[in-house]
This record gives sequence, structure tokens and C-alpha cells, in this order.
Amino acid sequence: MRKMPVQSQKFSAKAVNSPNKLRIIIITGLAGAGKSTALNAFEDMGYYAIDNLPVFLLKELQAKADTEHLHNRRLALVMDCRDPAFLPSFAGVIMADGGSVEKEVLFLDCDTEVLLRRFSQLRRQHPLATDKGTIRDAVIKEKNTLEPILTQATHVIDTSKLTPHELARQLRKTYGNHDSSDRFVVNIMSFGFKHGSPENTDTILDVRFLPNPYFVTELKALTGLDERVSQYVLENETSKRFLDLLEPLLNFLIPQYKQEGKAQLTIGIGCTGGKHRSVAVTERLKQLFSPLNVKVVVDHRDIDKA
Repeated sequence: MRKMPVQSQKFSAKAVNSPNKLRIIIITGLAGAGKSTALNAFEDMGYYAIDNLPVFLLKELQAKADTEHLHNRRLALVMDCRDPAFLPSFAGVIMADGGSVEKEVLFLDCDTEVLLRRFSQLRRQHPLATDKGTIRDAVIKEKNTLEPILTQATHVIDTSKLTPHELARQLRKTYGNHDSSDRFVVNIMSFGFKHGSPENTDTILDVRFLPNPYFVTELKALTGLDERVSQYVLENETSKRFLDLLEPLLNFLIPQYKQEGKAQLTIGIGCTGGKHRSVAVTERLKQLFSPLNVKVVVDHRDIDKA
């Protein structure tokens, strides 16, 4: 199978993107070449992502997405040989021109031996495998079947030497708009340990060592959103030292997470009840993230609990 260079074949993916048009990326290529990874990357970039879309649904989806509200005007669709109608319909249906629609074909290619190793490691059956043939036979059959699509693709990426993170990073570089919707997301949740630790956090910071306003009569009924509580929690040597150490750590970690392919980071900030210290620290962290060009989402989970 002829190898194509890892760049746009007909036009630049960035150059064609128009904010007034519906943009559809058709993700296709060889089974095991990374289509699921690619689809996840597009979803992280704000695309509406659909896997294994049958050809007969494409026209209706395109019409509805073009006429009804779709806030970012971007679709990423995996379409391939799992649908018998894919190849016969490619030119006449899938790539049919539309005045308000831009379509691109992203083809994921891969070396045969690499694909065989991946299928062996994942213990997955190739979608074109038969009872009488081997996985190698199925891979070769798919390569030959998709040769016409490969030669017409807008963009071809050979994933033979790419890790999933490297593939996602390359797609973000090529297809990401680098606007606010594509920024790294940091979710910060304040909580109280007595109400249970939150699930699905990447890291938890325990701030129960900080001064506790609960034992101050005039502050007990307030929350960490109140300036008086915030000053009590944060304006002391221990808290200042803590924040002085935490800020450079975050400045270091965020670019590392982004480079590794993460789209978001979730941090839990815990104190005893989730009303005073964790809330004040969370609000201060929100300020620390401001110069890092990240989108911050704050949730004070237990602030209203007694």
C-alpha cells in the first residue's frame, strides 16, 4: 500500500475552516490505526463526535446540523468499512458538495506489522476477519479496499510510530482553533471530608492544617466566599507559605498535563466541613490560574451543608 506523507494532501485543514460553515471531519482509515483515539481528541476540542456513523444517516444528520442550533458548527464522524455502504457511497454521498458545509477526510494509516501487534495485544477481532482467514488477511484486504479513499484524503497520518498521546497532540495542533473553547480545563472542587471525599478527582489537597474560622464566633456562620473569612484563612504565614509553594507547582504541572494529552484536570480541595477553608483556598487558586490561559470551573460542593 502506497504511503502518503503526514500532511494535508489537497488543502490545509486550518486554511479551510470558516466560522460561518458547518465543518465536518470524516475520520476513516484502518482498523487499529487510532480512530477511537482521534475521535476522543476531536471531542476534547469541542467537536460533536459520533463513532461508526452509517452512510444512510449522514444526509439527515448534515441537514439537521446545518439548519438547527449547533453552537460550534463542528462535527467529527468515524466512517469506515464496518458499514458496507461506505466505499460505494464515498464520492456520491459522503463527499457531496454543500454550499454551507465544509468536509474533510482524515485517513489514519498504519504499517501492517504494527497493526497485527496491536490486535494481538488488545485481543480484538478485526472487523473484516472471517472464519477462514487470518487477521493478516483481513488487514491486507482492508488496505486494498481503502486505497481509493487514501488517495483522496484531505489529511493522512501514519500512526505506526505514534503513541495515542502523540496522535492526539498532532490532531490538536492541526485541527484545534486555539480559542477559549480549546483551552485546558481545570475543575476545582471544594468539599468537606466529613461529607465524603469526591470521586473522579485527579488530585486532592487537604487544607485542614490552615486556621479554622469555625471556632471564631463572628466567622462561624459565614463561608469562605466572605472576605473576612478569606483573610482569616489565607493571611497568615502558614497559608502564605503553602500558596507560595503551590503556585510554582501548578505552573509546572499544567503544561505537562497538556503536553501529555489531558484535556482537563480536576483538583479537590478539602477541609473538615467544606464551608470555610477549602472554599477560601479554591477561590484563591482560581486567581492563580488566571495567567495560565486555562479555563477554570469552580464547584463548592458542601458550602451549604450544615
